[in-house]
Amino acid sequence: MSQQEKIQRLIELREQAKLGGGKKRIEAQHAKGKLTARERLELLLDEGSFEEYDMFVTHRCNDFGLGNKKYPGDGVITGHGTIDGRVVYVYSQDFTVLGGSLSETFSKKICKIMDQAMKVGAPVIGINDSGGARIQEGVLSLAGYAEIFQRNIMASGVIPQISAIFGPCAGGAVYSPALTDVIIMSEKTSYMFVTGPKVTKSVTGEVVSTEDLGGAEVHTSKSGVAHFRAEDEEEGLLIIRKLLEYLPQNNLEDPPVTETGDPSERADDMLNEVIPGESNQAYEVKDVIYSVVDNKEFLEMHRHYARNIVVGFAKFNGMPAGIVANQPNYLAGVLDIDASRKAARFVRFCDAFNVPIVTFVDVPGFLPGSAQEYGGIIVQGAKLLFAYGEATVPKVTITLRKSYGGAHDVMGCKQLRGDINYAWPTAEIAVMGARGAVEILEGRNIAQIDGDEGKGRYISEKENEYVEKFANPYEAARHGYIDDVIEPRNTRFRIIRALQTLVTKKDVNPPKKHSNIPL
Repeated sequence: MSQQEKIQRLIELREQAKLGGGKKRIEAQHAKGKLTARERLELLLDEGSFEEYDMFVTHRCNDFGLGNKKYPGDGVITGHGTIDGRVVYVYSQDFTVLGGSLSETFSKKICKIMDQAMKVGAPVIGINDSGGARIQEGVLSLAGYAEIFQRNIMASGVIPQISAIFGPCAGGAVYSPALTDVIIMSEKTSYMFVTGPKVTKSVTGEVVSTEDLGGAEVHTSKSGVAHFRAEDEEEGLLIIRKLLEYLPQNNLEDPPVTETGDPSERADDMLNEVIPGESNQAYEVKDVIYSVVDNKEFLEMHRHYARNIVVGFAKFNGMPAGIVANQPNYLAGVLDIDASRKAARFVRFCDAFNVPIVTFVDVPGFLPGSAQEYGGIIVQGAKLLFAYGEATVPKVTITLRKSYGGAHDVMGCKQLRGDINYAWPTAEIAVMGARGAVEILEGRNIAQIDGDEGKGRYISEKENEYVEKFANPYEAARHGYIDDVIEPRNTRFRIIRALQTLVTKKDVNPPKKHSNIPL
């Protein structure tokens, strides 16, 4: 065979590999409203940047008729490319090849790029579209999953790991995405569950559809498993590209700072009027966020889950930051089990990758009730407390209005190593609201007063006294727990100045094998 014939042979093999499971299966994939594994990578990565590994790998199993079903690449495309010029490692599961099922060699391909990503210090992005373990390979397939899981664990907090779910992801396959930092699901074409509808029915008798059991809506609004719900795959891939704008390549680097046309000294008079006159009135905290961040750009995570707290990424004068904010517009911004877990996870994500944390506080306390206590609100709330106290990144906290009880401590207070703590003049920092405090402090005196009118007048006087003392930030400022009381319209500038000051901050935790966060 001549050199030209050998080159032609290579070209033919490459073309065969690029067809995956063949044209008919590609057409079937498109008919479901799904892109192919290669089309997804083309949209995700910078044009012409993809370098593929292991295109010619095939599986080694000849049992159950698999000896006649060997496809180059074996159902997963792996390699590296760039996003906005920055290196990322990727794998994209190909449902057109044996349903995207995972074999021993399939796993080895993924493990290879994960190992290299750790050495290079670059993010790993996995696009999941798989029927699960390749049953014909038995324990070899299960071992393959475990090899991936171990690498997910070792890479956690070292390099960003992002999972896109663009098709089925069931059984053991769900645990790799669950071990990563961010999960994105596409509407109507993706699902995740440990056990599918058929087995669920046979074991428990429950009849439930695939979508209701593990669809994108379920996992972004009810379980909190997924962070983003995309209308389609194209939007999901754009979310990944956007997310990486706020993250460093690895835990030893800082997030990328970019140019912005938004002046750092820009003030917004709207902020001077955003807090309602009555302390029990709601308002939209995202109005505050959009006002102070660069170009009104805020990438919200977990938008549909635990809506009483808001988390996401934004930039301040080009500097990426994570934002945590109580949401008075939903459940009065109270902290409950889901909100505590959501925020704790986000705070630790930011801290792992050197992203400063900006916190906006308006919290009336923890949600009371037996359902919360039975669900472990004590331990769940402690997660958020632990996350803030453990974080060593710059932490800037702005108290907008209420900051009551234990929830005050949990939301980035000075004693949890908050670096710069500001308050608006509307801030109320106290153990509890005026009515509750008066009922406890003055209960005996109230009981001794004759007549409802007299009691009402006495309670009103004591409430006013309590409000005068605590419904302002100056008592906390007097003790140095608030560094400054700022005019709301200047909040953007004060945050930017604080973050610029804290760029060189160094804070360390005691040497330990690892902490034992309350799980």
